[in-house]
Order: sequence, then structure tokens, then C-alpha cells
Amino acid sequence: MSFTGVDSLDSSIEKVNRWLADVAQALGTHDRRFCYRVTRAWLHCLRDRLTVQVAAHFAAQLPELLRGVFYDGWNPAHVPVKFGSAEYVARFVRDAGVHDTDVPKAAAAVTGVIRQHMSAGAVDEAFALLPADLRQLLEGTAVRHAVQAP
Repeated sequence: MSFTGVDSLDSSIEKVNRWLADVAQALGTHDRRFCYRVTRAWLHCLRDRLTVQVAAHFAAQLPELLRGVFYDGWNPAHVPVKFGSAEYVARFVRDAGVHDTDVPKAAAAVTGVIRQHMSAGAVDEAFALLPADLRQLLEGTAVRHAVQAP
């Protein structure tokens, strides 16, 4: 099915739909808007913590439409912003519209989908720039509760 009549855009839409379906499955929801907000918040929170070079390398592996989401509102002159897990949670809550207790599960779900669809090298390179507490939050090492779509 062609959404736009432009093959590269149609392919990107299909990929993003698969990614969002995977996020939805990981979160146990059918709410695609919720999954998009969570994925967008995850991308922006990670992006702002990365150097320009690592952010560009990471973004290069995203589907074209998610790459646009990744770069939306980005100011490369102001990165990396140094913050740990507490500030990440605050940013994620604000951007995704979730409760702070839902952030670990939501972030880990998106991380799992990102790891499924991107090369391990690009993800590991980005995560290597993060403090240990933030890496643990994104990997979901201590979280096992459900997230509810609002």
C-alpha cells in the first residue's frame, strides 16, 4: 500500500509502524499515539545527552521519519546536556505524558525495540556516554511493573 507515492517515504512509514507495533506489544497497549509519545520522549532524552557525532551516528540508523523526530527541536550547540536518571525521568514525564513510576518500564520497552531494530554498535556507542544509573534505567534492569496508557 502506498501512503505517499514516494517509495522511500512509504518504506519509512512501514518501518515506523513496525517499530510502534513492537513498542505497543512491549507495553501491552494498542494506543499508537501513546507509543509514539513514549518513543519520541525516549529519542529526545537520549539525543540531548549525546555528543553531536554520536547523535548523528545513532540517528543514521533510524527510519527516515523517526530520524526527523529525533532531530526535531534539537540544538547541536547545546549538547551534550549532562544529566542523570532523575533528570531523565523528569524530562521523560514531561515529554511522554506519563507518571514518573511508569518511566522505567516505558524506557526499557523502547530500548528493547531500538536494540531489536538497530545495530548493537550504534546503541552501545550511545549508551557508553551515559552514566551507569541512566544506562540501568534505559535497560530496565530493576523494573517489572506494567505501564498504563493515559
